[in-house]
Amino acid sequence: MPRASGTYHVVVVPYDVHDNSFTGTAYLPSTTDAGDLTSFSGRDGGYTIRAGQLLARADFLTGGRLRLQADPSGSLSDPAGTGIVREQPAADRRTSSFDAGDYYGIRSPEAVLRVYKKPLRFGLYKADNRTRIWQEDKPLRWSTGGMRQSLDRGADEQFFGGGEQNGSFSHRGQTMYVANSFDWDEGGYNNSQPFYLSSAGYGVFRNTFAPGVYTFGSPVTTGQQERRLDAYYFLGDAKQVIGAYTALVGKPFMPPVYGLEPGDSDCYLHNANRGERHTLDALKTADGYVDHQMPLGWMLVNDGYGCGYENLPQTARGLKDRHAQLGLWTQDGIDKLADQVKAGQRVAKLDVAWVGNGYRFALDACDAAKKGIEDNSDARGFVWLPVSWAGAQRCGVLWSGDQQLSWDYIRWQIPAYAGATMSGIAYNTGDVGSIYRHDAKMYARDLQWKAFLPAIMTMDGWATDLTTKKPADQQPWLDGEPYTSINRKYLQLKERLLPYMYTLSRQAADTGVGAVRPLWLEYPDDPDTLGAAAKYEFLSGPDFLVAPVYQDTDTRDGIYLPKGTWTDYWTGRTYQGPTTVNGYHAPLDTLPLFVREGAIVPMWPKGTTSWQTRDRHELDWDLYPSAHATDHYTLYEDDGVTRDFAKGAAATQRVSVRRDAGGTTVSVGASKGTYTGKVAARAYRFTVHGPSAPARVLVNGRQLPSSAWSFDAATHVTTVTTASLPTDRGFSVRLVDER
Repeated sequence: MPRASGTYHVVVVPYDVHDNSFTGTAYLPSTTDAGDLTSFSGRDGGYTIRAGQLLARADFLTGGRLRLQADPSGSLSDPAGTGIVREQPAADRRTSSFDAGDYYGIRSPEAVLRVYKKPLRFGLYKADNRTRIWQEDKPLRWSTGGMRQSLDRGADEQFFGGGEQNGSFSHRGQTMYVANSFDWDEGGYNNSQPFYLSSAGYGVFRNTFAPGVYTFGSPVTTGQQERRLDAYYFLGDAKQVIGAYTALVGKPFMPPVYGLEPGDSDCYLHNANRGERHTLDALKTADGYVDHQMPLGWMLVNDGYGCGYENLPQTARGLKDRHAQLGLWTQDGIDKLADQVKAGQRVAKLDVAWVGNGYRFALDACDAAKKGIEDNSDARGFVWLPVSWAGAQRCGVLWSGDQQLSWDYIRWQIPAYAGATMSGIAYNTGDVGSIYRHDAKMYARDLQWKAFLPAIMTMDGWATDLTTKKPADQQPWLDGEPYTSINRKYLQLKERLLPYMYTLSRQAADTGVGAVRPLWLEYPDDPDTLGAAAKYEFLSGPDFLVAPVYQDTDTRDGIYLPKGTWTDYWTGRTYQGPTTVNGYHAPLDTLPLFVREGAIVPMWPKGTTSWQTRDRHELDWDLYPSAHATDHYTLYEDDGVTRDFAKGAAATQRVSVRRDAGGTTVSVGASKGTYTGKVAARAYRFTVHGPSAPARVLVNGRQLPSSAWSFDAATHVTTVTTASLPTDRGFSVRLVDER
């Protein structure tokens, strides 16, 4: 069957068995191509096209979007209904049509859709009707089980998306499967989405719950397992396309602040792996986090597979006393969710028995679980799930499932989570150290880089130690030194960076673009960001470049740094990009970590282990001034837990940093807005990275005493501490250079 792709069920009849083998005739589905155009009509944004029995419709929608549907049955259907796209955009009536001879053109303010006549084909061009966005090279083709679209591929065109594709983020020359494979390892695709993004300036979402196969060869062929086309097209650069796509299917949800702290999961009631225990024993584990000065935001205290719970209200209160929230692992249904939430549950983890094979089941379950938490409390719904579909970013953290620990396990997750961001998935993660096996060194290496993901969790009670072959729990202090101190170092750093990550969460809720990004997203004009080296590193926000160690070594080679100046987070050494760093010394306690010139990073004070116990009267700023520019950053703050932010209960504070010939000026604006718990005044601690010590430091023009600032010659960092200042007024800090 020429140009066929996908999965086919072969029916063999008749057959004749001889010596355990058989011969027969296989009847494969016949294919039909769209023929010549037979009619074209429409106005005010909506146009009807026919080619024999094929009926097609093109609708230009507000926001520069195009919906293209086609069905050879002669009528258009919408099996997905409001399951994914909950509200259809309005028609954009600012369109007109024209006859160009070989094709009809439909012109909108943003683009021209060409409808070719012989045979019927479609092409989308920019408003000049000369610059191609995408162009069908062949007519639509269908069989009994699917429809294929075939497109010309640009010479340098790149492709991203597909949701979570384990082990990859860039798909040119690859076949991408959009389905649920129940394969948790490299090559699996359990949180896939029928969406892709092209560097040619567009993205496309197939409005369906049917599995699909997308091959980004030459030509590009895409299709779902249904005999219809229902595609939404979005125009713009990558971030604009992600924003438009998530505006259609749902922007990423705004998590509670404790959801950005580490989570811990285990079965406590009658645990066959760990002996007789009770739900309240979870509090002893929570005490371990407190005793070892390690952050803990929430705990799952059951596993849903025969491990239930008891004493739920007491457990919830005990966890709150230890600054953590109660979570429950729900295998099936939501009939108990209301009572559980009233008893104190604030986190819900769904599993395969509830969400089924994914698709509509998973999306409905995710929406229902988030709603169940919010309908029965003032909290924000916080949901985890292992299989999903398009739209799940609006309600849950997507979790890449049950993996076995290995160095390869660490390696392939890096592009998987960065690539998921290209489909608007803002929260995608995997178990720290995996679920089934444990090794102290690999656990520490895995935790290091996952500290720069928004959401992380350990899965305890199921693992076997790779060396001793004995059961091994996986709390981050259990391996002893030096591992306990290393794990504490990165968990506390994650906690300190929560103001930065929380602001990124607010931005994701607004724009659809999550924190964890492939380098290409920020540097699309740099082809090396698609190279082999850049595949195994990522950006956490625009400012931190993370290059995890994913081999049993203390040397990291092939660290690619894009254009600009990058500062080693630990040593203060600077590198001028673009460059590749080889031989980077990375002993077990060192994650290769670099900060972009121009970064302005808000942080909580040193030693912070919980958002609840942090010193609200101090805010730190880590500053990396640009040599020849003024840098800006806007901090976002709210109460962190309720849904009042959606009513406007929030505050922003803008900070600017400028370096000139005479020194560096930091301008801190007033905090604008109010929310419950906002402080009226706070002190500030600035760490300013620069080449030399200042001669003096001024706050609002007044010189600070030498006791209020210091310079570290080894790292070239000046530290300035202010007195408590009103948050409703701005101020400036000036570091005056020696002359």
